Amino acid sequence: MTAVRSNTVDSVVRSTAKRTPDRTALRYADRTWSYAELDAAVTTAAAVLTGHGLRTGDRVASYGHNSDAYLIGFLGCARAGLVHVPVNQNLTGDDLTYIIEQSGSALVLADPDLAPRLPGGLPVRPLRDADDSLLAELRTPRPFTPEREPGTEDLVQLLYTSGTTAQPKGAMMTHRALVHEYVSAITALDLSESDRPLHSLPLYHSAQMHVFLLPYLAVGADNTILDGPDAEQIFGLVEAGRADSLFAPPTVWIGLSNHPDFAARDLGALRKAYYGASVMPVPVLEKLRERLPELGFYNCFGQSEIGPLATVLRPDEHEGRMDSCGRPVLFVEAKVVDEDGKEVADGTAGEVVYRSPQLCEGYWDKPEETEEAFRDGWFRSGDLAVRDAKGYFTVVDRVKDVINSGGVLVASRQVEDALYTHPAVAETAVIGLPDERWIEAVTAVVVARGEVTEDELIDHAREKLAHFKAPKKVVFVDELPRNASGKILKRELRDRFAAA
Repeated sequence: MTAVRSNTVDSVVRSTAKRTPDRTALRYADRTWSYAELDAAVTTAAAVLTGHGLRTGDRVASYGHNSDAYLIGFLGCARAGLVHVPVNQNLTGDDLTYIIEQSGSALVLADPDLAPRLPGGLPVRPLRDADDSLLAELRTPRPFTPEREPGTEDLVQLLYTSGTTAQPKGAMMTHRALVHEYVSAITALDLSESDRPLHSLPLYHSAQMHVFLLPYLAVGADNTILDGPDAEQIFGLVEAGRADSLFAPPTVWIGLSNHPDFAARDLGALRKAYYGASVMPVPVLEKLRERLPELGFYNCFGQSEIGPLATVLRPDEHEGRMDSCGRPVLFVEAKVVDEDGKEVADGTAGEVVYRSPQLCEGYWDKPEETEEAFRDGWFRSGDLAVRDAKGYFTVVDRVKDVINSGGVLVASRQVEDALYTHPAVAETAVIGLPDERWIEAVTAVVVARGEVTEDELIDHAREKLAHFKAPKKVVFVDELPRNASGKILKRELRDRFAAA
């Protein structure tokens, strides 16, 4: 009965292929796949992978750039009952070895230019650009019959968390969790068969893969995968009518809005703009909305452990709540609690906790961390937020990023938004640094454009904020450290400047 009752990740593509076999599913570089061709490729990939002697539940690491082969490798794992382990393509050395070894991966799918970085001792299959690559094998379709049909509760992926505070943890995602999340994404984000989405963010990151690419394949859209978020390429595809939907983190939207051609290019065909993965500065959002008033903006918020979409602020909900991340999506229940897990009153800051079929089963081989995260039937997110009377959530900070300045708690986001209103601030991150007088001194790390001084920015912040919230110090840098999703690594900044 398992196969009858199961709805698996790979069945998303199979279902669309049966419904619209000849429709274009995917474009990458000079290759185009119909839904029927893509589904056949997934079956062949499953046969190739199991030809390595892998059994149901074995882990397969994937270490590659964006490509059609990367997607097919993931879906092939899903169809074969294997557990896919996406690995940040920028990882090297101990960080890379940690994920490969901690996950217990039995095979690595890798792009040839990345393969030399891998630790020795494991079989490696090229994803593409080699005669024995997975992509090359897809030229000859093969049948595939699994030893056991994958079930809803089987693991399909280990999503390693960003590791902003400690070693990454592998969130154990089941087919059930991700399929529920796809339905939540489709309904909350108005994903449609008629959309022409661009997928330019890394596919090893859960947001691009699971909030957009797989849900868009589920509804039958015409998808284009890019190597990365190149502004000229994005502008060109929009102007050519090849794209009308784009997801990007705030860092990319900031880059697009600051591009010298942003004001001049004809971007009227862009209909849906999705942002998330980190907090969008309100001044940046206002600039984008002013430039493209007909464009619908969606704020997407969540984390890997929940698939990752948890809340959405829709285009018609932005007015009067530009800093909100919206309300919970279809299959997510959320509330705000105090340190003891007791729900707080609306308007009171506390930690967001979730209950949902989208949630992971825990962390791979980390029982203590799993027990700490899942308490009293709820998942502790680590995000500090406020909920209003209408059910809208506004993220104040990460719990670990709140600054204790002189015994008063200061949310870094509020200070960052104030600084973003200064024209010389390209990007900023506000952190707390140890201080004998203040416990933690509010410190702004700034990437500047043009000439500006520390005193100017502190005075500007004091005009916008209570003086105790304004930075005590400003540090100028050329760039801010980030993880794969574009989140600023404040831990690295604290470590770097605490010792300065």
